Amino acid sequence: MLLFTPGPTPVPQNVRNAMSDATLHHRTPEFEAIFEKARKYLFDLFKSDEIVMLSSSGTGAMESAVINLCHNTLLNINSGKFGERFGKIALANGLKSVEIKNEWDTPATVEAVMRAIENNPAIDAIAIQISESAGGLRHPVEAIAKAIKEVNPSIMVIADGITAVGVEVIDITNIDCLIAGSQKALMLPPGLSILGLSNKAIEKIGAGRGYYFNLAIEIKNQRKNTTAWTAATTLIIGLLEILETIEKDGGLEKLYKQTAMRAKAVQASLEAIGLHVYPKTPALSMTTIDDINASEIRKILAKDFEVNVAGGQDHLAGKIFRINQMGLIPIYEMAWVVNAVELSLAKLGRRKYDGEANKVFNEVYFQADI
Repeated sequence: MLLFTPGPTPVPQNVRNAMSDATLHHRTPEFEAIFEKARKYLFDLFKSDEIVMLSSSGTGAMESAVINLCHNTLLNINSGKFGERFGKIALANGLKSVEIKNEWDTPATVEAVMRAIENNPAIDAIAIQISESAGGLRHPVEAIAKAIKEVNPSIMVIADGITAVGVEVIDITNIDCLIAGSQKALMLPPGLSILGLSNKAIEKIGAGRGYYFNLAIEIKNQRKNTTAWTAATTLIIGLLEILETIEKDGGLEKLYKQTAMRAKAVQASLEAIGLHVYPKTPALSMTTIDDINASEIRKILAKDFEVNVAGGQDHLAGKIFRINQMGLIPIYEMAWVVNAVELSLAKLGRRKYDGEANKVFNEVYFQADI
């Protein structure tokens, strides 16, 4: 079965091999050397002033960012399940929350964010997804962050890059906290999250808040190549392996270029066979299709063509399907996925199969590479 859900993504064989070796104790020079190497790669990936790794899912990193960087009122952008989650995290921790709510295909705007800040002077942090994976939407995070900092540099900008880090270049100039998760573009099993922090964020963190998710304690320890609590040793070993693999394969620039080419080719091929891309501003991490037969298409893909793609949640359940484009994906696998979608439409009697999806995919992808 080909795994083409936008997280978890497939783990390459060499990474699985690295993680299957003998377990290391996290308080040893051997593991500290691995931790140090992984941190150096992460600084290159994030471009942030500081890096913190947490043994948690991405939600743990979201909570850590909120409790350490918001001391009064959080502005959260709800254009999907994960934007909504930021607001729930704030309220669960006794903070106030102001929410901008849009349909899941609709990005936030600079104007709406600036109105919310003007109307709520107590806002001291904003939380927003770069890529909202509930609908495959790309928010204009960099423009929003820039506008906020021009008005009030003390407002902390928390950007959830869980389906964006390792997918595209992110301008972190005005971002105070950039979040990533292991099971997305980093091609690892779930359980490791990473935060890239600005120096201004570190100042605001101060002594930190919380216990397990206290970022001040983690910064102090991780600068010494260790962790405050038990490290996710196996995942960090895998992280080093995948980051070294990316470097050997041509580096981040090549990875970003190939991801963008895949995204363009997949979208063009599916539109060519009459399908509709759901979000108004699609993310590069996935292609999301809204379709009356979304559930049937997913079932046929899995049963007849060994392709597993993701569906929708909440009000989009049964109405969309999402195809992953993150990571080191063999191009022949991506080509098979779009071909399988076209074959599924033929099985549903929607259109006669003529290979159009594959034709367009190859034309767009390989022309871009010439």
